This record gives sequence, structure tokens and C-alpha cells, in this order.
Amino acid sequence: MIPTPPILDAARATIPASPATAPRLAVTHDVGSAVSVSTAGVELLRYTYRPDIPAFECPAPYFHPLRDLAGEVVTGNRPHDHRWHKGLAMTASHLSGGNFWGGGSYTPGSPGSGYLDLPNIGSLRHQGFEEFTASGDRMRLVERIDWVNAEQERWIDERRTLVVGEVEASSASWSLEFATELTNMRGAALEFGSPTVFGRELAGYCGLFWRGPREFNGGTVLGSGGQTGPELMGQRSDWLAFVGRHDGSGGASTLLFDQDPGNADAPAYWFVRTEPYPVVNPSLAFYQGLELAAGQTLRRRYRLVVAAQAWDAERVEAYREAHPW
Repeated sequence: MIPTPPILDAARATIPASPATAPRLAVTHDVGSAVSVSTAGVELLRYTYRPDIPAFECPAPYFHPLRDLAGEVVTGNRPHDHRWHKGLAMTASHLSGGNFWGGGSYTPGSPGSGYLDLPNIGSLRHQGFEEFTASGDRMRLVERIDWVNAEQERWIDERRTLVVGEVEASSASWSLEFATELTNMRGAALEFGSPTVFGRELAGYCGLFWRGPREFNGGTVLGSGGQTGPELMGQRSDWLAFVGRHDGSGGASTLLFDQDPGNADAPAYWFVRTEPYPVVNPSLAFYQGLELAAGQTLRRRYRLVVAAQAWDAERVEAYREAHPW
């Protein structure tokens, strides 16, 4: 295991904002469990890297809650309809016969819905942090994660980089950058897939997956080039934004899912729904399987922007122009 930096040796360590800059972020580390990032008394995110959840749900690091600057929660976690949906998390519904997603596996020819509960569910296991730094307005983590299949074989060595920052009062927003490097350690090729690859129409989920709160049902979906609505399912778009409204306050939040134009599959095919529940995923393998040869590394980088406002496409494009990759 990669050792935790000395500053984090305490059972609970808080890294305050640097006094040399305007105090904007405070980072709290529950060592061995989770990292929390706050600003102005609002917890923006909690990243649980060693979850205590049933094996059937594919234990894996995840973000929940995510909040906007007004304190509104913009993630749903372990909902009754899909207990394995975990806020925002990296997943693979089909990986060379393994399930790194949780729940049933879509199996062509099976009765009913086509999903079977199989003994093929793996897990993503935190191994340690290579880097853990925080300043007044930015936090950066570099994490090592093992993808272990149901037979306890280490298939993937993941190097994950998380950057939290760009807290802006003018746009009422903040950003989370998520970069992953997935190296095949299996000794044979791995193939990422999805239910659509195996025959289920418009079910191409695989990769970084967001589940929204139930109150976001029926939300607004925007994409590049004037695309709108749930018809963006299975389409390519440079970015995708989901606008939802909150019960109680009646306020709105926008989640902008952006992708590094340097990604090999940019622009990605999107898996997105507004009903019967809100979900977004820039899929690794929507229509076709993605093969990763033995010893090779798959690299992807995404940015999630959380705004405490209802943005339109013009506002999204203005933000992207002001915050280039």
C-alpha cells in the first residue's frame, strides 16, 4: 500500500485554507475512509474511498453528497430502484464477463428484463494516495485503486487524479476534475462493454456515472450544437448539462459534464435519462466494445461543474470559453 503522507496520519486531519490566500476551501480527511471539501460552511463534496457496502453493489470509491454553493444536494445515493447507483462513481457494467457496476448483469437470451444476478461482481479497492495537497482555493489528490474481479484477481491498476477548485461567486459555481489512467494487469486483453453492446437498445452505460436526486426527475438536458432533451441519449456531444430543481427551496442547479477534447473518444456518446430517474454518463463503450490490450493504459479526463443557477446553453458556452482545457 502506498503510505499516506505524514500530515494525514491522525485519525481525522483537517487541512485549512492557506492564510496567504483568501480562505476558500477547507479539506477534512477521515483517514482510511473519506475526504470532505467545504467552503464558507458548505460541504461541496464527500469522497468515500473505502465504502462499507454489500458486495452485490460493487464496493468502489464514490462522491456523495455533491452540493452546489447554496448547499443543495445534487447527487442521489443507493436509491431503492438501483441500490448500486452511488452518487458519482467510476464503473464498468461489462468488463470481459465481469461486473464492476453492481446489481444484475444484462445477459442476452435471459428471461424477463434480460438481467441476471450472477457471481461476477468485482470491486474497486483504494490502495493509497500518491499525492494529497490543498491550498486556499484548490485540492489535488492522486489515488491508486485496484480493480479486483469476483475471483479476487487484480485486473486493473488505476491511477486517479481529482482536482477541486475554481470556486467562483460570479458564476455561483465550482469544479471537480476527474482523470483516470486504467492499466490492464490481467495478462490478457480486457474488453469494456455495455448492455447496448450486447443487444439492449439505448442502454450503453459504462464509465464515469452520475445519479441525480429524485427531485431532478424531468430535468432539462442541454448539449453542444443546440441539442436539447433526452434525445441526446446515444448521441455525441462536446458537453452535456443537466438542469434540475430542488424541492423545498424551489431553486435550481446545473451540472455541466465536460470532457477533455484530448480524450481518444471525444466527443463521447452520452448515456442520459431524465425519467424515471436522472442519470448522466459519457460512455466508454456505448455501441461498441472497447478493447484494452494486456499492459496497455486507457486514459480519460472529465470536468464536472456544479452551479447554483439554471444555466442555458449560452451560459455553458461562456463558462467553457473562460475555462479552457
